[in-house]
Amino acid sequence: MYFTDRGIEELVARRGEEQVSLEWLGERLRDFVDLNPEFETPIERFATWLARLDDEDDD
Repeated sequence: MYFTDRGIEELVARRGEEQVSLEWLGERLRDFVDLNPEFETPIERFATWLARLDDEDDD
């Protein structure tokens, strides 16, 4: 188990029944980066990964 799994498990336990829009998620990610600018690169990578999940591999 990765350390981040604990945070993911907490998120699912606390808010797993909620439905949110991607617009809402984008705003929360922006808020997070505003408060924690040192995480700008990982959040950018995560957002890009989410945006491209359904893209076919070019390999």
